[in-house]
Amino acid sequence: MRDSVLRRQLPYAIFETDLSDLGERYQGKVRDTYARGDRLILVTTDRISAFDHVLRQSIPFKGQVLNQLAAYFFEATSGVARNHLISVPDPNVALAVRCEPVPVEFVVRGYLAGHAWREYRAGKRMLCGQPLEEGLRQNSRFKTPILTPATKAVEGHDEDTSRVEILDRGVLDETTFDQLEATALALFEEGTRLAAERGLILVDTKYEFGRTPDGEYVLIDEVHTPDSSRYFYASTYEELLKQNEPQRQLSKEFVREWLMDQGFQGKDGQTLPDLTDDFRVEVAARYIELYETVTGRTFKPDTSTDPIERMRRSLAAHVE
Repeated sequence: MRDSVLRRQLPYAIFETDLSDLGERYQGKVRDTYARGDRLILVTTDRISAFDHVLRQSIPFKGQVLNQLAAYFFEATSGVARNHLISVPDPNVALAVRCEPVPVEFVVRGYLAGHAWREYRAGKRMLCGQPLEEGLRQNSRFKTPILTPATKAVEGHDEDTSRVEILDRGVLDETTFDQLEATALALFEEGTRLAAERGLILVDTKYEFGRTPDGEYVLIDEVHTPDSSRYFYASTYEELLKQNEPQRQLSKEFVREWLMDQGFQGKDGQTLPDLTDDFRVEVAARYIELYETVTGRTFKPDTSTDPIERMRRSLAAHVE
């Protein structure tokens, strides 16, 4: 997609929504969720977060990419795990079954990258209860994928945790934790297979689960999107690893790297920088590249100059 199209959409990128007449609103880092009866209206905005901070500038079409990519993977992984998705009535909106969220993120890592690498580089050899062997390099492949759970914070930073801590605190019982761990690892295996078909490596990702009114645990939120996952290009992985060069990747890690170059890692006393328009356009282009690479489909954006009104029209037949 041409930069000119992305640039023209900058003023219409969706930072927040106000559809409270459709249900009670909960605002997450990226999604505005409206609870209506036994359903949720999930609006994926164009907000972007990093280091557990929501940046002040939004990214054109990012919400459309995430919403449609999540729907694509919910369908693609439905044979592995049931999910909460009912329908996608609008480019930015999904209707879902209302669930009680599990306050744990099931993070699965196949490679030593991102947060795991930063912890390893700092000298840690135990991550979320998982021992890490000596002598690993950045982006090294683990012998088998590992689970590194994190607490799901309502506000502030999500924190690394472990199976032992989760059980000791009574967050989940042993049977439920083991069931969800097995599901997360099975989803990662399927995601790895799907990525390989597109010439990609699924490096790491997170899965979130919720409990339905009938007591079943299902996959919620999103799955295998660039906000929750990291991908490397398979064709260049081995050579770049051998040369200790950065991997070609599709994720929002480059946003974190840009912020770190500006002196920001979300730590106390640091000032959150503003994204330039040029960088916002670059981020949008990368999200679209990931969508098209992962799905093999051409991204067809809705360029409405009033996306909130478009959403209302799209939802009219679904919220009566």
